[in-house]
Amino acid sequence: MTPILLLAFAALPDGLLFHAGFDKTAQAKGDPQLYSAASYKDISKAAPGLAAAPNVVHASTGGRNGSGALHFKAKNDNAVFFHAAKNVNFQAGTISFWLRLNPDKDLAPGYCDPFQLTDKAYNDSAIWVDFTKDDQPRHFRLGVFGALKSWNPSNLEPDKNPAFNNRLVVVKKPPFAANQWTHVAITHQGLGTSQGKASLYINGVLIGAAPAITETFAWEPAKTTLRLGVNYVGFLDDLMIFNRPLSPAEIKSLGR
Repeated sequence: MTPILLLAFAALPDGLLFHAGFDKTAQAKGDPQLYSAASYKDISKAAPGLAAAPNVVHASTGGRNGSGALHFKAKNDNAVFFHAAKNVNFQAGTISFWLRLNPDKDLAPGYCDPFQLTDKAYNDSAIWVDFTKDDQPRHFRLGVFGALKSWNPSNLEPDKNPAFNNRLVVVKKPPFAANQWTHVAITHQGLGTSQGKASLYINGVLIGAAPAITETFAWEPAKTTLRLGVNYVGFLDDLMIFNRPLSPAEIKSLGR
């Protein structure tokens, strides 16, 4: 089963490259195959489907539109991903998806990244959102970082590195809940140039923009993946990738 559905929304903004609707039928746009592996260190051994991720299932009900969704039933420490090469414009774009969880009750201890775009790690040419491990309530953050040696030449630990912490967009009291879907959108442009930008939206509202992102990026598109549910517990639905930064009005339309 390939859990992709391209919905024919009349008002869907232009520039859609990829849509994973996680519904029953499969009408693909982009590279539609979902893969899993024991870990991201074993990504070369990945196989189609979710066999290597026992805590993740394709739920046929419970999705945002009343049909399917990805359900991370317990802490997921396996690799669950789509290939990015045909699904992402690395120069500019919008990433949109929905989450349903209570972070303070559902998540296991430790950092949790519902979404990552990278071919290496969270701190080395990557776009991601995460929930923090120690805060109450757990904070929700956007991180966008280029080549590790470019922005962190001394290889300082994140919690002790102003170059890391001052880059983040942080939501200290995020609105996530177990009984409602929350929309997340990330826009980016110019990454890898001296004028890189990235912004975070929640439920159609601009939360904040990262400071200027000026370092180089070292993405290898053929190895880059859309990583889902890293240490995550909860539901994820309607992952969309656009080839341009959507306007605030367009993002608000996606969140309806």
